[in-house]
Amino acid sequence: MAAGGFCKLPNGTVVVALNLPSPAADGPAGVRVLVHARNRARALTRLRNLGLRAIYLRGNAAPPTPDEITAVLHHPDGLIWRTVPDSEVGPMELWRPIRALLRQPTAQV
Repeated sequence: MAAGGFCKLPNGTVVVALNLPSPAADGPAGVRVLVHARNRARALTRLRNLGLRAIYLRGNAAPPTPDEITAVLHHPDGLIWRTVPDSEVGPMELWRPIRALLRQPTAQV
């Protein structure tokens, strides 16, 4: 379902990067999610435990870049995301913790 890839680090852990489509039709083009874990299976399990059930990694078409690896390694949760820009020329957003993506909007009374 998701394009992505992984990179095995010298200490044996992996960083998995996934491009997920946006669920909202009027929302951004999609999001790029980075996960740091012991192995690929654990990385995908972390995402599935957060409610992203239909996440599979097939192939290594879009592995994380060195900058992305650095970003996820320096985040305390080891799980971050940002929107995918519509074009390569556009400004890149900052990485955000996964809680910001999964946070439910509060109902307005």
